[in-house]
Amino acid sequence: MLSVLKIQNLALVDSLTWELAPGLICVTGETGAGKSVIVGAVKLVLGERADRGLIRSGESACTVEALFDLADPSAINQSLADAGLDPCDEGELVVRRVIVASGTGNKQFINGSPVTLATLRSLGHHLVDLHGPHDHQSLLARERQLAMLDAYAGCAKQRDAYSESYAIWRRTQSELTDLANSERASAQELDLLRFQTLEIEEADLKPGEEDEIEARYKVASNAQKLVEEAAAALNVVKEIGNPMADLQRHLAVLARTDPSVESFAAGAETAALEIAELEASLTDYAAGLEIDPAEATALESRLDLIHTLKRKYGSSVEEVIAHYEEASTKLARTENRAGELERLEKESAAALTKLRKNGVALSKSRKKAAPKLASEVSSHLSELGFKRATFEIALEALDETSPASDGLEAADFLFAPNPGEPMKPLRQTASSGEMSRTMLAVKSALVKEDNIPLLIFDEIDANVGGEIAAAVGRKMAELGRGHQVVSITHLPQVAALAAGHYVVHKDFTDDRTRSHVEEVVGADRVSEIARMLGGDTVSARAHATALMGEPESETISSDQAAKPPKKASPRTSRNGVCKASGKASSPRAKRTVA
Repeated sequence: MLSVLKIQNLALVDSLTWELAPGLICVTGETGAGKSVIVGAVKLVLGERADRGLIRSGESACTVEALFDLADPSAINQSLADAGLDPCDEGELVVRRVIVASGTGNKQFINGSPVTLATLRSLGHHLVDLHGPHDHQSLLARERQLAMLDAYAGCAKQRDAYSESYAIWRRTQSELTDLANSERASAQELDLLRFQTLEIEEADLKPGEEDEIEARYKVASNAQKLVEEAAAALNVVKEIGNPMADLQRHLAVLARTDPSVESFAAGAETAALEIAELEASLTDYAAGLEIDPAEATALESRLDLIHTLKRKYGSSVEEVIAHYEEASTKLARTENRAGELERLEKESAAALTKLRKNGVALSKSRKKAAPKLASEVSSHLSELGFKRATFEIALEALDETSPASDGLEAADFLFAPNPGEPMKPLRQTASSGEMSRTMLAVKSALVKEDNIPLLIFDEIDANVGGEIAAAVGRKMAELGRGHQVVSITHLPQVAALAAGHYVVHKDFTDDRTRSHVEEVVGADRVSEIARMLGGDTVSARAHATALMGEPESETISSDQAAKPPKKASPRTSRNGVCKASGKASSPRAKRTVA
């Protein structure tokens, strides 16, 4: 889950540390108070491109940092490994973004290591599923609908097998098309290819040989000088030998009289041995030196040939060899165009056969899962107020000669919100309120297969109210039993069911406007829900208490109702640090946390 979210100098927030609890967490507040800053901060954590206009006025940079506690970090660790990063320590993942007002100093970090935005986005797919007022449009895309069905069907391996065979088929098709559409090479082009391949082939290049030949040539071309220097060095060593023997004799005499000189004698003996070994090594080295002008000439010619080929075909021997392989392939395909076309046609046909076989297996899983998923979604829709609505999943077979990258069929979510109406694609029938509830129903049906730990709903409950709003709240609370769910909402029916309730306030101090978040519990929470119901009146507070499932006598009195609501919770300090106690403020919320 998301344990801590830190924001500094983002929009109206100067400094905020928000510690989150499990379960359903609701964020409320007046319109314009700054609730969208939380969503904006999460989007930055997920790798969304930053708008420098979000930096708080007068500041040079803004920072967002998120700490995730991962019960099972295996998927995250695999993504980290793919990006060349170390795995999570004890299941903790820290993501940090720094956005600067000018220049190109934006930075992003995962567990302290700098990463690219692409890496951050790739990781974000495993961490957060965010839905805003317009994000439900993804529910309308047929590709997304098919992916949801596959997730429910649990056919990831079958889909991977299909994707692999599709990639092979597309490659062979591309090669076949390119060759079929290409013109025959001219005689001059063929002559050039033949000359290049023959020239490189006759050179018989070996990877890494250039360095070895250069080293051998350096020795061979300087053989005379090396012989002379080795002989001179050997003479010097021999001349040192006689004085060393005299030195050893004198030191031996001294040592017989004065034992303290024994260490000198031992040192002289060691030096004499080393000189003898040096003389033997120099003798062997000099004996091995041969002056062979023919070898030097041959090595020089080989180097000249290598340098000539490098000037023509590449900056290294390896690049020259690569050019030879490419030219040989092109020459062979050009000279044997008809045979190559036949080979590619057979290869493409075989790839298509395997693709269809994998596609049929995938289709079977989809056809088996589609009615089950539709039934579950319909059940959730009924709980969300669509008592007599109809929901189905249609699978449309595609042209066999043109398979798609995701299978042999396309999916379409069909919806009829009222009885007697014909089934139509969801994108043609649902209003925004219906769409939000449909998305919530689909997410509820997929909750067991959905391994993304955090769900964020940004005002997706707009355009609903009354008992339907209560049903939306109950559905979110149910999701909160298996996920951490953050709901930014204007609905008191949703907020009343939360395990944790936070309010975003905006105030004006020291000539600056600031937004801050505070947790509300007890009477403060009753006051906030009453405000959402229309005003902090006795009747509104009684209604708020009823929504929260608390006995009125335990929560509210006429004296309390007459008092204005508190501006800050005791557990929230004005420095922007907001800590969740993990305790629910109502019996219903306690059940949600459990």
